[in-house]
Amino acid sequence: MTPSSNAPLTDRPARSNNHPYIPSTDSERAEMLSAIGVDSLEDLIADIPPEHRHPRLNLAPGLSEQELAAEFSSIAAENSSSSNGYISFLGAGAYRHYIPSTVRSILQRGEFVTAYTPYQPEAAQGTLQVGFEFQTAVCQLTGMEVANAGMYDGPTAFAEACLMAARLTKRSKVGVISTSDTRLLETLVAYSKYQDVELVEVEPDAVEIPADLACVGIQNPNFFGQIEDVERLTKLAHENGALSVVHVNPTALGMFRSPGEFDVDIVTAEGQPLGVPLAFGGPYVGLFACKKSHVRQMPGRIIGRTTDTRGRIGYALTLQTREQHIRRERATSNICTSTQLIALMVAAFVATLGKQGMKDLANLCYQKAHYAAAAIDRLPGFTLGRAGNDDSNGSGATFFHEFVVRCPGSPGAINSALLKKKIIGGLDIFDRVDNGMLVCVTEASSKADIDRFVAALGEIGASQ
Repeated sequence: MTPSSNAPLTDRPARSNNHPYIPSTDSERAEMLSAIGVDSLEDLIADIPPEHRHPRLNLAPGLSEQELAAEFSSIAAENSSSSNGYISFLGAGAYRHYIPSTVRSILQRGEFVTAYTPYQPEAAQGTLQVGFEFQTAVCQLTGMEVANAGMYDGPTAFAEACLMAARLTKRSKVGVISTSDTRLLETLVAYSKYQDVELVEVEPDAVEIPADLACVGIQNPNFFGQIEDVERLTKLAHENGALSVVHVNPTALGMFRSPGEFDVDIVTAEGQPLGVPLAFGGPYVGLFACKKSHVRQMPGRIIGRTTDTRGRIGYALTLQTREQHIRRERATSNICTSTQLIALMVAAFVATLGKQGMKDLANLCYQKAHYAAAAIDRLPGFTLGRAGNDDSNGSGATFFHEFVVRCPGSPGAINSALLKKKIIGGLDIFDRVDNGMLVCVTEASSKADIDRFVAALGEIGASQ
């Protein structure tokens, strides 16, 4: 049968996992209609007035699958992306990493693609085990004792963590380090604005904090890629009866000490760097882990492992404190949508790389970023700088795969010139650093790509 054929699929071969979509056959449709108790589709929709059943639509003529694929490819080619010949140095929360083929191979198995919320453990042991393995990987990466099965994304996980700290301490002020991504703060504002929670900005070098804070929220590496002193800030929080909430880049955990080693109370992260494609901004998955003593206030689903009456290992949801399971006013969270399929990507990615692979990945990101930073710093008119227009961040400063570049002209104009050379430059952060550009380099950036980027910056800078 050709892609554009209208012939009925009555004698179709058995379903195969190699096909992403196969419509129902005539016999299957008849079986479903019989179960409903009607003889035809027309009988099923008899209550809909005839004039509203098939409204006329102003649509273009139909295309075959081959023609439609070509049309979509033509439209996609208008984008400037790393998949159509551009090299990219844009990060700021969403990162381009190489994703091993094992991740997609596992992800596309039919058992996982059709899986959703595993409320019935007797029918969802595979999905539940994947979630449990995901939780285990999150605990191993973060050095924490317990983790949940995933949040919507990194910023919502961070917001939920701060609200969790307010519940645990029974305090209504939340401190956030000023070098954090503003999107973390914006999401926290959205989550807390109707819960009588006050937000307080804390400087990273602060030696004192308000005595009534519920927590100190720290992004590490911070928005500018720099490593914060998590140990000192955590001690400062604990000395004032507050909790330490740290939002991490999970890739960096392959190189730097885990938050658990600093006695951090709650850890969150954006899971996208761990095997999840950029995909125009989502869907992603938030990582969430904490100390075991706090587990009953942890939001989201938690999957536990147990044994049945025959001693066989089994998995089930446990400590279900979400609003779908208990009275809404007593719930720790109203998160509803399952992110289990995205969590599967993370579990498959981490399992594929293993402990040494995660270390190698982090080391490549670190070394390539420092190579790029040192080369850019040698360009006339370009310097490396911190937030707040402080130029003290030299090329040898501790940062992880992102760094701030002070440009000789407008970063927006420089990025426009870079696009003409098929290069996607860094993020324009003029609102936080004068003429600032946040550049990201990962293991996916080759030395040739970096050298091409640096050469292009030199040419454009000389013309400013």
